[in-house]
Amino acid sequence: MDKKDRTRTAILIALSKMAAPASALRLVEYLTAAGQNLSERTVRLYLHQLDNEGLTEARGRRRAITEKGLAELRAVQVLQRVGCLAARIDRMTFDMTFDLASRRGTVVVNLTLVEAGQLAASAANIASVFEHGYSMGRLLAVLGPGETLGESVVPEGMLGFCTVCSITLNGVLLKHGIPTTSRFGGLLELRDGRPLRFVEMIHYESSTIDPLEVFIRSGMTDCSGAIRDGNGMIGAGFREIPENSRDLAVELADRVSTVGLGGFLDIGWPEQPVLGFPVSPGRIGVVLAGGLNPVAVIEEQGYRISCRALAGLMEYERLMQYPQLPQILSQYAALP
Repeated sequence: MDKKDRTRTAILIALSKMAAPASALRLVEYLTAAGQNLSERTVRLYLHQLDNEGLTEARGRRRAITEKGLAELRAVQVLQRVGCLAARIDRMTFDMTFDLASRRGTVVVNLTLVEAGQLAASAANIASVFEHGYSMGRLLAVLGPGETLGESVVPEGMLGFCTVCSITLNGVLLKHGIPTTSRFGGLLELRDGRPLRFVEMIHYESSTIDPLEVFIRSGMTDCSGAIRDGNGMIGAGFREIPENSRDLAVELADRVSTVGLGGFLDIGWPEQPVLGFPVSPGRIGVVLAGGLNPVAVIEEQGYRISCRALAGLMEYERLMQYPQLPQILSQYAALP
């Protein structure tokens, strides 16, 4: 966007965050605090134009954003966010500090907000997802009300259920000299407990949110079937790595498994399709289990949850083995 468009968007954002209609002077104060230095006269001129377009409306001497304005703002913000998921993946891959040899440092985790009773009622199925190897390793963490992870705060009456994100394996590979290209997140069909094929996929470069979040919210996963009889749909990620790094990748897959971070479902061969999906020349395909699979079974039981992939970084030492979940939840038995 050019400077004019950025200013229009900044004014719409400011109005959308106001609890009541705002004057031009109030908007100047808000924009100044946000780093936008505009005069009161300039803001009035923009407001007049936004009024003419139906994006704002006068309420006496103040202005409020209209439904049309909110729709315009959502459209602009979507355009701004396109590609940000891929950028966030790269940033968190670089920022995580986990060292495989010392078993210390930070890993990338997902965060799911869920009621304590619902998490307790789903604990057996969650454990089964881990037990069957459909998760990113064997580790988890639980945050209580008021605790934070990244930009998220666990609200009162809720718990924050943390699982390891598959992007952690990107970081491990990178720290051992293997660059990873994250291609897409998809729904992986299982037949008799074995990966069969991808039936849905969303490319990271073209998405504003994590594909597994989309599949879970849309009710498209079937992790319950996967743990019941081996036939179902789980979330998985597709990566590509240099073809000459295969031996080292196989070695690292074994090593991360011993520290509870395993998640490799398949490591292909140079330029050979993996589960029917082609790979780029000079590369091999890698399929990783989705870190949100353990929480997909909560949604499948009919409970509404709020999950966010790549929610933040957490010290490896804070993570616990999944069989400890009932013991952890007993500390929050008083929560509804």
